[in-house]
Amino acid sequence: MSFCPLIAASILVYRENRIAGVIELLKRSFDYRRIRSKVWYVPTILLMPGIAILAYGLMRLVRLPLPTPQFPRIAALLMFLAFFVGALGEELGWSGYAIDPMQDRWNALQASILLGLIGAVWHVIPLAQADRSATWIAWQCLNLVALRVLLVWLYNNTGKSVFAAALCHAMVNVSWQLFPNYGSHYDPRIIGLLTVFSVIIVTVVWGPRTLARNKNI
Repeated sequence: MSFCPLIAASILVYRENRIAGVIELLKRSFDYRRIRSKVWYVPTILLMPGIAILAYGLMRLVRLPLPTPQFPRIAALLMFLAFFVGALGEELGWSGYAIDPMQDRWNALQASILLGLIGAVWHVIPLAQADRSATWIAWQCLNLVALRVLLVWLYNNTGKSVFAAALCHAMVNVSWQLFPNYGSHYDPRIIGLLTVFSVIIVTVVWGPRTLARNKNI
């Protein structure tokens, strides 16, 4: 599942520009030089852990049953490496190929929501196979759409860096796995609402047309 977007993008790029185009697409895996303002590494790395911590605090505040958080450092590092590879497989397709022509046709917010809906549908079958309830899946789909908006926001503000999008994508999955212990009490309703709130802030501050300060994007 993680590599289907990359495979599809590679096929389409190959039809247009042959092997040279595919190589250029793959090179975007580590296009960190596009990130000229290094301050963008802060939200890229810390945004999703911050939302997860806030969600945990809210759940404690309303006295929901929660275990004591654990942070297995080696396991977390291994998770990050595995999730980053998987995130590249998705983001080379979603960010490296699909989102730019979509932004050319619609504004950034509209393109993000549309791509987010596609990504949400993309996850329905595996979530159902994991025996998640329809309500759980619905809230998670809302969360996934909102997450795509945030990923496009980061992508546009980091010089359209696929590396940045993949890095944040990996942190999303790490945060879920560590919430609070291997995703045991992950609640997409609370996480989703916090993520939507973050999208509202981003849209108001950066604007829906580009979700970025650079109006030429």
